[in-house]
Amino acid sequence: MYCEYYGLIRRPFEMTPDPSFLYLGEAHREGLAMLQYAVESRKGFVLLTGEVGTGKTTLLHSLLSQLDSRTNSAFVFNPRLKPIDFFKVIFDEFEISEACRTKGEYLMALNRYLIAKLETDEPVLLIVDEAQNLSPEMLEEIRLLSNLETPTSKLIQIMLVGQPELREKLAQPELRQLRQRIVLRHNLRAFDEDETKTYIEDRLAKAGFTGEPIFDKGALRSIYQVTSGTPRLINSLCDGALLLGYSRDRKQLDRHL
Repeated sequence: MYCEYYGLIRRPFEMTPDPSFLYLGEAHREGLAMLQYAVESRKGFVLLTGEVGTGKTTLLHSLLSQLDSRTNSAFVFNPRLKPIDFFKVIFDEFEISEACRTKGEYLMALNRYLIAKLETDEPVLLIVDEAQNLSPEMLEEIRLLSNLETPTSKLIQIMLVGQPELREKLAQPELRQLRQRIVLRHNLRAFDEDETKTYIEDRLAKAGFTGEPIFDKGALRSIYQVTSGTPRLINSLCDGALLLGYSRDRKQLDRHL
């Protein structure tokens, strides 16, 4: 609706995790580098945490878009599963067609798959998003997957991604074995004020905007104050502001609007 009015070729503040709109603030750049290093070096367990809306899922989609075609990946975004259902999901993601009935059969079939991929030097990556929702039972099942290894190499790379509650859950004494296996960890913070300004300008530019700034300095300052630099909230606020500016015939938006 407002795109033509502001000279945009597409909406700049959609809520979907589109890698083409990825903006890397300092924490996001470090987080993506850690994830890439973990895959390339086959580090085993890694942990990525961050508050709601800070861009964890967007970062994951960016990582997946940069993986070469030889990397086999599974993305589990609904971890509220029983162990058998969890195996069914990852078998579907990895396109493993072997029929299994018990957890033991699933583990043996997965081990055969991983050995075959190791022999052809194809990395295998499992990403579990929203991992703060995993039960201690399921976290233990995922830990056991890390036992699938050779004397010199991890057969599967596992990324646990979730909100800060995940760190608290992993601090429980009964999960100490899993906690000790996490070799890399990163907490994704929100943007600072300068990053917020650059993030808004970057998304507008990627949406085709080339004119004078739409948001004046006061508006940018207010956006940061209201959102605390959380990308999802910035998107929501800026999208609404552009719609309101269009409806009021305002080419530049100030803090009052």
